[in-house]
Amino acid sequence: MIPQFFVLLTTLFFTFGTLSPSLALSNNVDLPEHQEFYDAGPRTGGAPGAVNPPPPPGPPKFTGAKLVNDRAHPWRPLRAGDERGPCPGMNTLASHGVSIARYLNMIIESSWTYQYISRDGVATPAQMVNSVQEGFNMENNLAIFVTYLAHLMNGNLVTDLLSIGGKTRKTGPDPPPPAHAGGFNVHGTFEGDAGMTRADAFFGDNHSFNQTLFDKFVDFSNRYGDGYYNLTVAGELRFQRLQDSIATNPQFSFKNVRFFTAYGESAFPINFFVDGRRTDKRLDMASALSFFRDMRYPPDFFRPPTPMSNQGIAEIFAMHPFLPGGNADGKVNNFVVDPTSADFTKRCLLYKDILNTVKTLYPNPTGVLRRNLIKNLRYFYTSVPAILGSDCGEQFPYGQK
Repeated sequence: MIPQFFVLLTTLFFTFGTLSPSLALSNNVDLPEHQEFYDAGPRTGGAPGAVNPPPPPGPPKFTGAKLVNDRAHPWRPLRAGDERGPCPGMNTLASHGVSIARYLNMIIESSWTYQYISRDGVATPAQMVNSVQEGFNMENNLAIFVTYLAHLMNGNLVTDLLSIGGKTRKTGPDPPPPAHAGGFNVHGTFEGDAGMTRADAFFGDNHSFNQTLFDKFVDFSNRYGDGYYNLTVAGELRFQRLQDSIATNPQFSFKNVRFFTAYGESAFPINFFVDGRRTDKRLDMASALSFFRDMRYPPDFFRPPTPMSNQGIAEIFAMHPFLPGGNADGKVNNFVVDPTSADFTKRCLLYKDILNTVKTLYPNPTGVLRRNLIKNLRYFYTSVPAILGSDCGEQFPYGQK
């Protein structure tokens, strides 16, 4: 009979030996002729090695409201080296996430589906999809779309790991440049300007909680929502944050991926941060502070009663319709519309823009890197018809095999 401790210890060594919008590029970047990771095996020193990425998970069996701030998911404060970033939802899931001891048990029990991501803020796309479905009842297609969008632009495609914050060695060896595996914090891809509680990258910190911006969030909730954040507040605050960035950020950009994610960001607190037992779709300020600043579920928090996606975005946009573009010539108050950008009337252009960014990051992949790019692009596309429209035909920039 093998002692359980030996089983867990062996599992630990094996596991961590094998797992663990236009992007701004200078005109003089020298792109390598070939991009490849030649070592497809485990890395020494605990570094993750190459993996064959599994397909994204499907919807969970149970999709109703339930307590998610429970004894199985206690909140813990940040430790040195933990990654957190611009997305308060993912930050919260990590802060209620999995410890190493529990992780080992889950490997044996095959029970990851019911857990959130690792507390260190580094996870696989499949784990992130499971986590947002379990912790926030996010609809499966939206979960796949946003997760694999972030992974393709900011993750390590060879090791299949992604940081919800900044660049970290925990995701594995660097990919060939100009790719970076820089995590959610990379500006101009997953993260963008005119955030609700995060400052523009131009001002130095695009991922930390900004108290001044949260005070504005509270002020608008008081002025337009009787002390609650609702769709009316979302529409007014979204428009105001755009005006703020136009007036103060000479590098302000609001097009393609960011155009879509900004409106999604405005709807997100209503869809996912309101307790699932409430029917009024209003977020109170104590709960908002808990998510945005403390990265913590409010006490006794229930997730939504049905899977949620992009509900409310159309209403938010309709309050103050806005065209994609940005400040030109490095000047504030010099907003110029970009007619080539994707918007809500040209959704398939977003898919093409994402592919163009990926091709810029990975111009000549070979070997394991090329295989994993093909797979991750396929996984991403499975969500595209539901999110962007069935007329967005699949493209294969690296082939299909």
